[in-house]
Amino acid sequence: MLGYRQVSDGTELHTEARHPEYADYFSDQSESYAAYRPGYPDELFRYLASLVDRPRLAWDAGTGSGQAARGLARHFDRVMATDASERQLAAAEPHPNITYQQAIASRTSLLDGSVDLATVAQALHWFDRDAYFAEATRVVRPGGVIAVWGYTWTRMALGLETIVSHFANETLGAWWTPERRLVDTEYREVTLPFPALETPVFTMRESWTLDQFLGYVGTWSAVRRYRIATGEDPIPSFGDQLREAWNNPESPRPMTWPIFLLACRVPTAGRNID
Repeated sequence: MLGYRQVSDGTELHTEARHPEYADYFSDQSESYAAYRPGYPDELFRYLASLVDRPRLAWDAGTGSGQAARGLARHFDRVMATDASERQLAAAEPHPNITYQQAIASRTSLLDGSVDLATVAQALHWFDRDAYFAEATRVVRPGGVIAVWGYTWTRMALGLETIVSHFANETLGAWWTPERRLVDTEYREVTLPFPALETPVFTMRESWTLDQFLGYVGTWSAVRRYRIATGEDPIPSFGDQLREAWNNPESPRPMTWPIFLLACRVPTAGRNID
């Protein structure tokens, strides 16, 4: 058993009704999110797979358009990738090892103790964390692992980074939601359900043109809220500020995002391992 229920016609992809208890800041920009978010390094997924003795089934909650799920699929036999947004899932790239399912993170069709690794990539701050960890504890087998991670601001050439910082903190300052604070503090306020494992540091790396970088910034939740509240788009004027410091907008510039990773292991004491 791979740990999820099939619908009556035998397919593995099915949806649930929309739920009001999640914050949906990304459905209306699903295609941009899929195109412009930085990619996670394969070293991260190799490490996560090394934490379990049988990399059969991974569950990626809040998968969005499947960036983390595709990385997990290189190291696990199967990946169940869930998200509350049907539009985000529709933008996901199909993969033979991945089953996409519409579901909130606190309520899935996964069977008890069926998952080897549960992950959340750059999404835990949008969840009801207690409810998610209760669900993860239910579905992850004894000895399995729960891992959550995220990343904060882009590291790039100092002149560019200063302009980006001003835009993020001043222009968009009022439009960030309270959940963003958890990211800025690198999930230090997050309490895992079991003792934390020591984890290494990983880094995402990209080399992007100005237009690619602006595409990424356009996916920020605060940009979306700014547009809705003011009726204006802050990206063009921000792009004008960056263009001069970029020198040649068509020239890719290196940039990095340090990843903060929290992980814990579901204890085996008092629980049966199948």
